[in-house]
Amino acid sequence: MGCCRNRSRFKHSSGQASVGLAVALVLTASCLLALGRLFVVVIGDAAAQSAADATALAGAAGGEVAAAELAAANSAMLVHFEQRGNDTQVMIERRSHRATATAQRGIASWNGHPPEPSPP
Repeated sequence: MGCCRNRSRFKHSSGQASVGLAVALVLTASCLLALGRLFVVVIGDAAAQSAADATALAGAAGGEVAAAELAAANSAMLVHFEQRGNDTQVMIERRSHRATATAQRGIASWNGHPPEPSPP
């Protein structure tokens, strides 16, 4: 008889455990959803910055047309292009993410031959 009395005491607690588990599952799902959205934003920003860097380099080497072509090849649109002296600054938009980058045109030239390695 002693065992039956203990069972009746825990009989009503199973509903509380179910509610607690449901709350924990909802909180876990909410956190995973928020992390997923953050991941999408971070990856989108990184891809846009990479495209902006490449676009700036293309612009420094080949001008605005080359920059626009490279931006398009990276699924981006050239929003702003400015070239002053050796400096080139661009702004691109890629899938609703904007990024800016600056590149400088190189002054040294290889003249068709790579530079000599420095002595050890």
